[in-house]
Amino acid sequence: MASRKLVSYTITGLKRWSCVARDLPPVSQVKALHVYDFDNTLFMSPLPNAKLWNGYTAGFLQTQENFINGGWWHDPNILGATGQGIEKEEPTGWAGWWNEHIVELVELSIKQKDTLTILLTGRGEDNFAELLKRIVASKNLAFDMICLKPQAGPNNQTFTSTINYKQAILRDLVFTYTDADEIRVYEDRVKHTKTFRDYFDSINKDLLNGSSPSPRKPINAEVIQVADAVTTLDPIAETAEVQRMINAHNTAIHNGGHALAPLEIKRSVFFTGYLISSVDSARLLKLVNLPSSLPESEVKFLASNIIITPRPCPRSILDKVGGIGRKQTWQVTGLGSLESRIWAARVTPIPADAKYHTDNPFPLVVLAIVRNSRPQDANRIQNWQPVPAGKQIVFQTEVGEKVQLRIETEGEGEGEYGALFINKNLKRQRDGPPAFERDSYRTNGTQRGGPYHDENRRPNGANGGYRGGNQNNRGRGGNNNPNNRFDNRNARGGRGGASNRANNRGRGPARGGGYKSLDDVQNNSRYANQGSSYQPNYDDGPPSYAAGADSYNSSFPALGGGGGSGGGQGNGDGGLPYGK
Repeated sequence: MASRKLVSYTITGLKRWSCVARDLPPVSQVKALHVYDFDNTLFMSPLPNAKLWNGYTAGFLQTQENFINGGWWHDPNILGATGQGIEKEEPTGWAGWWNEHIVELVELSIKQKDTLTILLTGRGEDNFAELLKRIVASKNLAFDMICLKPQAGPNNQTFTSTINYKQAILRDLVFTYTDADEIRVYEDRVKHTKTFRDYFDSINKDLLNGSSPSPRKPINAEVIQVADAVTTLDPIAETAEVQRMINAHNTAIHNGGHALAPLEIKRSVFFTGYLISSVDSARLLKLVNLPSSLPESEVKFLASNIIITPRPCPRSILDKVGGIGRKQTWQVTGLGSLESRIWAARVTPIPADAKYHTDNPFPLVVLAIVRNSRPQDANRIQNWQPVPAGKQIVFQTEVGEKVQLRIETEGEGEGEYGALFINKNLKRQRDGPPAFERDSYRTNGTQRGGPYHDENRRPNGANGGYRGGNQNNRGRGGNNNPNNRFDNRNARGGRGGASNRANNRGRGPARGGGYKSLDDVQNNSRYANQGSSYQPNYDDGPPSYAAGADSYNSSFPALGGGGGSGGGQGNGDGGLPYGK
């Protein structure tokens, strides 16, 4: 019978995994190994905003193979843009972006003299080592080891996935510190949690039956599933960083040697309407008189717009209503309901002879609907009750669009209006890839996003709870199904608002005759009447005809939809080229 070849493990070999130059304690001193994941376990790393991007794009951004530079989880600028950016966040220790419960556990682990504390992440060592060390140091977390995925391991081993890389380190930990009685691993991903549990079971089984290549006593292994929270970047900063990533991708392609196609950001307009501010919306909602027998949880409150067209607005109609950004005053003249499931207010413009347009028979505001009702059925209301003098609310609106962004290949010869719609050929192509892997779905409803497999992907924010606070526009969570294909015939509206941030960052690489700019509003004929002050509103997903009070309140600079040859120079330092 052939003898087993024993494998030796040393502290010197283990140290090669770490990017911090700290001496490790002797084997006899360590009785416990505590391993912490970084993204969405210890630190609330931002995910693609499911309210900003359509569902396909949220996954596309996280798929490494789609970008020459690797996409969302491989670009340090994305992580560096967390909150208000490195320069402002580092002095505050990235306050508000930590899982404070896990931070407390890390601090306890560090205080235990017989415990080795390890930060273990699948982010690439070359791109992220210095940034992660700065983030961790800002919180005064002195890990014994900080391990990021290298191009090759200490013994020149390569890894096909993050899980294989992490297993290699976990094995080295277990068989180096042979006096350790326990190992605890804190992990947010369901698939990784299960895989680690099975892996430790396999190690202990081999130890018990004598087939392990290195002897030690079985170890008590516990893998703790951490409930993650969904956070996002400031939406303007996110758009700018994604555009920067696309610019780098496109520049590499045009320099030659790459088979991928150039990309661009386009806008999907779901409807055009007279948008109502959140303040006036709250005033209008006071007009709703629900039946006492109807639970409020069954009602979706709207009062967000007066519809112009349930699609991108043709130039002729846009000119008629005064263009994007045009303000119009209205007065409530009547209230009506349909079968105790839809409530609406009939309105008239002030002055009465003001030019306006609506695809409805007359201008109205859908105030509330019972869930699963269709807001457009408000047109069936026949019985309108005059509003008493004291309730004749006067409010102001602004002509705007409800928009999500999407990433597509550059559309040669595509006109400005046509670019507002999803490319039909691309849409058919997108129906083909395999659906999300079952294990990518989380029990709390968040998903890892994207129809292609990239094991580095994280949930794209669907059903996630967004962190509060207007300063960073993290907002409230919303629903967005990544498998939806948005059809403008069925597109529905949402609710707008204003962002506290409008500082686009930096200037991306230019390419002759083709790029436009995120803040190059004046060069987009669609917004020509309004100059650079107008910012169209972006809502969370193909919203309902008029999204409810919990919808995403944010605004963004106008984005060109491809087509045309104008090269935007931008305004000052904020110019960021994008598009064709």
